[in-house]
Amino acid sequence: MSSTHHLEKVAIVGATGRMGGYFAEALLKTGKHTVTALQRADGSKGTLPTGILTAAVDYDDPNQESLTAALTGQQILIIALSVRAPPDLQSRIIHAAVKAGVKWIMPNGWSVDVFHSALRAEEPYFEALVRACEEVEALGANYMAMVCGFWYEWSLACGEPWFGFDIKGRKATFFDAGETKVGSSTWVQCARALAALLSLPEEGAEVSLQRWKNGALYVSSFRISQREMLDSLHRVMGTSDQDWTITRQPSGERREEGREEVRKGIETGIPKSLYSRVFFPNGGGDYEGQQVVANQMLGLPEEDMDEATRRAVEIVESGWTPFGSAPLPKTSGKPCNSP
Repeated sequence: MSSTHHLEKVAIVGATGRMGGYFAEALLKTGKHTVTALQRADGSKGTLPTGILTAAVDYDDPNQESLTAALTGQQILIIALSVRAPPDLQSRIIHAAVKAGVKWIMPNGWSVDVFHSALRAEEPYFEALVRACEEVEALGANYMAMVCGFWYEWSLACGEPWFGFDIKGRKATFFDAGETKVGSSTWVQCARALAALLSLPEEGAEVSLQRWKNGALYVSSFRISQREMLDSLHRVMGTSDQDWTITRQPSGERREEGREEVRKGIETGIPKSLYSRVFFPNGGGDYEGQQVVANQMLGLPEEDMDEATRRAVEIVESGWTPFGSAPLPKTSGKPCNSP
């Protein structure tokens, strides 16, 4: 196929997950791609969208035979692994993809600007994401890394250790004064971005995949502060500051507190440390103010923050927690003034 055409054959690892599911649905909706979900041969929990193909693989096979076979003929691999996936799994998948001749790989990440020098140097988790990109390039394939900030609905719904909000308990912790802006994206905006990206020609046009070859694709839903998040919660929930318990904590102090919790084996210390670090003033979280965001080039729409906030509130009201086994509930996404 000519490189002036878009990529047609797309493989996804993690298509039954939240982000991977959004990716699969958005790609299928374009009608431009044959999308294949790689699934464990012993069965995978979760459902797949109609129209997706499946390939059974054994991720634990040291020879990577089934994985290599499943990836042969694919033009791009999208990796959307769970945060609980084995640390070496992505590397094994990348090696199998390159062995199978996959030219383009989007590594697991979908996160903040891990290419920001200070963030990368100070957080091992971010450094690991960059190493995966470097591994792809070193093996002879091309990577594209989507920088989208922390997922908005997820981070708002998960609880206080994330964006600082306990929606059910109506408690908010502002990092510093709560006015530091960071980039954040909804799941659906990330999926739109991927679908638009893979609808572009591989090369030979003013805007093509070559623009982001072995680099970062910056997209965003909102450039937002905690103060603005709380104001949005007020509009959605019909509350005011008087209805919430609002405290403030220096972001540096909070980060060290999170790190100490990690040392003690407290799982929520991980998001507490990572999120507070990204909210450092001038600390790299405001990538939209420092990098060229591709929203306009990809034709992405402006989003209604309150609609996204409503989805987060619905998740909390469903009783879901990030530590349970239940999948995230479907949300209505209705405008805030809808019944």
